[in-house]
Amino acid sequence: MSIDHLASVTTTDPDALRGAFGTFATGVTVMSVGGSLPHGMTANSFTSVSLDPPLVLVCVDRGAVMHDRLLAVGVFGVSVLAEGQEPVARHFADRRRPLGAAQFEAVKWTPGRVTGAPLIDGALTRFECAVWQVYDGGDHSIFTGRLLSVERRGEDDPVVFFRGRFRRVAAERSGVAERSGVAT
Repeated sequence: MSIDHLASVTTTDPDALRGAFGTFATGVTVMSVGGSLPHGMTANSFTSVSLDPPLVLVCVDRGAVMHDRLLAVGVFGVSVLAEGQEPVARHFADRRRPLGAAQFEAVKWTPGRVTGAPLIDGALTRFECAVWQVYDGGDHSIFTGRLLSVERRGEDDPVVFFRGRFRRVAAERSGVAERSGVAT
């Protein structure tokens, strides 16, 4: 069987592909923009890119309201949600929520010091970024952002998304030695 044949079999079913991608556990964030029409969305396609310069990335569907708002505003916030903030993640993932400032009435937030983007109160970490580069990512755009400010709060556990469901980080077992670093 050729590789081309295997690829076409495994990538043509969007539900099967979504399930395969869902086996990679991710953190959960709320991405936000301020300005005259503030907007927020739940995003789990967020990661660090570089320490020098300090860069992050987030992928946004080209059809999402956030896509056009982000291009228009040019700066954004990312709030890394803590355990217990699953309702916040669900709120910003709900396509029926109100748009504009009204969508933020259901959550506690603070405007970013640099960008004014709404940042979720109680989040583990809150980033403010300026759009650095935008790359074609198929039906999504890959936005890289240069960090303008970072605010880290406490050592709580994160909200985790795995196999289409929100999860919790399992408590560490006693007697298991912690490891530092990554195996190479």
